[in-house]
Amino acid sequence: MRRVVGPFNRVEGDLEVTLESSDGVIEAAHVNSPLYRGFEQMLHGKEPHDALVITPRICGICSVSQSMAAAAALRDISGVEQPPNGRLSMNLVHAAENVADHLSHFYLFFMPDFARAGYAERHWHGEIAAQFRAGDGEAAAAFLPARAQFMHMLGYLAGKWPHTLSTQPGGTTRTIGASEKMRVRALLHEFRRYLERCVFGGELESLAELDSAQSLDKWLSNRTGESSDFARFLHVANDLQLDQLGRPNTAFMSYGCYEEEKGTLFARGVWDEKEEPLNSGNIAEDITHSWLAGDNEPRHPGKGATLPVAEKEGAYSWCKAPRLAGRVVETGALARQVVDGHPLARDLVSQSGGNVRNRVVARLLEVTRLVPVMEGWIDAIQPREPFCVRSPLPESDQGAGLVEAACGSLGHWVSVEQGGIANYQIIAPTTWNFSPRDGRGIPGALEQALVGTTVEDSEDTPVNVQHIVRSFDPCMVCTVH
Repeated sequence: MRRVVGPFNRVEGDLEVTLESSDGVIEAAHVNSPLYRGFEQMLHGKEPHDALVITPRICGICSVSQSMAAAAALRDISGVEQPPNGRLSMNLVHAAENVADHLSHFYLFFMPDFARAGYAERHWHGEIAAQFRAGDGEAAAAFLPARAQFMHMLGYLAGKWPHTLSTQPGGTTRTIGASEKMRVRALLHEFRRYLERCVFGGELESLAELDSAQSLDKWLSNRTGESSDFARFLHVANDLQLDQLGRPNTAFMSYGCYEEEKGTLFARGVWDEKEEPLNSGNIAEDITHSWLAGDNEPRHPGKGATLPVAEKEGAYSWCKAPRLAGRVVETGALARQVVDGHPLARDLVSQSGGNVRNRVVARLLEVTRLVPVMEGWIDAIQPREPFCVRSPLPESDQGAGLVEAACGSLGHWVSVEQGGIANYQIIAPTTWNFSPRDGRGIPGALEQALVGTTVEDSEDTPVNVQHIVRSFDPCMVCTVH
């Protein structure tokens, strides 16, 4: 049986998936990103710093991540070093957006699926529906005001959100004084109280210290579903066996994120049953099955092009197929935590691989790790010290900015010639996770994750497919530029 599923609700942007199934099991999937946007082409010929203004407009959800990647690419060219205050402030802004994104995904995009009438016979359905139903769920009613208050810190640290203009290669132009530092610290304190009361039902540090699947099970066994929203999710995940759903055969990749004096808070690298270093020179984009012009030989993004063509034999998506040394990789919070070596993430993956449950657990685990670190970053800022230094660019050079958005690895590659942008290429997290097949016919991460999933012939948009798609936290408007 062949069916086309889409558009998907509660997904940022357009998405279409073609499923081929037999006897109620998906045998193949083709993922189509049907929206071409052209941001890369808009940048050609512009003054390089214009990228700091234009690229955040790619997305209103991860605009800070786009700013960070553009600034990092220009910093790579200029060689400028940020002052400590600039680094700390930019880390805070970036982390605030990512934390808010994780929780928005959990409350507004992912959990409402379990309030569906199709789960009415499950013993947990009444409580879950009251808590997470789209539009009038009790959990969202508590989350949205807490999120709004938390995001006030971006006004203090970045001037505004989204599309801040304070992010620069040499730091941030938005300096903060002692009073603003105290206000940000107070906002973090209040947000921690909300997280510990509603989301986790316990101290953030105690959750972050869970070191195995067994310790997570033990934590859950001491809590009823009413104790926290995290516990509610885990009870549902165990009942529906979400650890067996959405399991691609891929490696995990992270560019590393949140710069420190030495290295990054979360490590850079690859995990494929063992730790591997990441060589970004091994990244190449394949356009064999993309509606893009040019030869089908995979190219490194530093030498890539994004030229649309409306008709092309064998093409079924505007999305390219990025590969790391020919390998399909998964990016996102689970990849970050596995690459960073967090024992809980590593143990979950060793037992059941990448799957729907593990991706959601990793997002919430990342929140428990980030918020305490954010408290340390704001405490470390010295209001009377510099926040930004000038960063003049050479007339001609090239650079790359590799960062981590909430939903995964984001890269900007820029070439400057005679003072203008000669080429600009972007690979977003969803480009990695929702890629089409490459020239060897190897499916992308989501296409692999959907294979083997059971579906009902009567379902227009199978609920299991929706769980898998949303577990990757797709942002389709970031995917094709």
